[in-house]
Amino acid sequence: MPEISVKDQVKRLVDLQTIDGQIHQIRTDLTEKPALIEGLKKEFETSKAHFNALTNKLKAIQLKRKELELDLKNNEDQIAKFNAQLFLIKTNKEYQAKLTEIASIQADKSIFEEKILISYDEADLVQADINKEKIVVAAQENRYLTQKKIIEDDIVLLEDRSKVLASQRKQFLVGIDEACLARYERILAHKDGLAIVPIKNNSCMGCHMNVPPQTINAIKTHDQLIICEICQRILYVEDDL
Repeated sequence: MPEISVKDQVKRLVDLQTIDGQIHQIRTDLTEKPALIEGLKKEFETSKAHFNALTNKLKAIQLKRKELELDLKNNEDQIAKFNAQLFLIKTNKEYQAKLTEIASIQADKSIFEEKILISYDEADLVQADINKEKIVVAAQENRYLTQKKIIEDDIVLLEDRSKVLASQRKQFLVGIDEACLARYERILAHKDGLAIVPIKNNSCMGCHMNVPPQTINAIKTHDQLIICEICQRILYVEDDL
């Protein structure tokens, strides 16, 4: 089998780079997709947590009101008991003392009643917030589930596409010198999936730095693979292939 020239090696590497560029992008997308799902999930969970906090706040208000209503009931029972005792008191002094005691308890009753009324107002405000947040949570959940399904479908398509490209890649390896391929793949692994780049307007399209004329001339001789001095990627001149 005749030896393949450096020029043909470069052509094949350029074709291989087209496949590898797509594979690299797919791998990048597959890495980012789960993070997108996680971000949507956190948004939904944050909204849900706020809704749960409001629900718990309402329950706390209602529980406190029940305690106040129980205190009010005990207070009213005590007033009724003391009022009944008034008929059994024989001295004016004891009678006045009992009235004073009843007045104090009745003052407490007013406090309990005021607090109960306030708790109803608080509960109404929190319930209004719950009703609003319920709509927000439902919308967030719908968005999360919808987008999650879309992203998961995209992942399946990307994985399928990756398998197809991996199969196609094997065909592009045919005829590439092992040493050239090894060098190309080492660069590919460390340069974000971009191992071989063209020169345009005397600039490397990998790092966009200026390429000296002598380097461009060396590329055109096709004696060996030429590497960018700055980014270490393989260089080629498009019009020369």
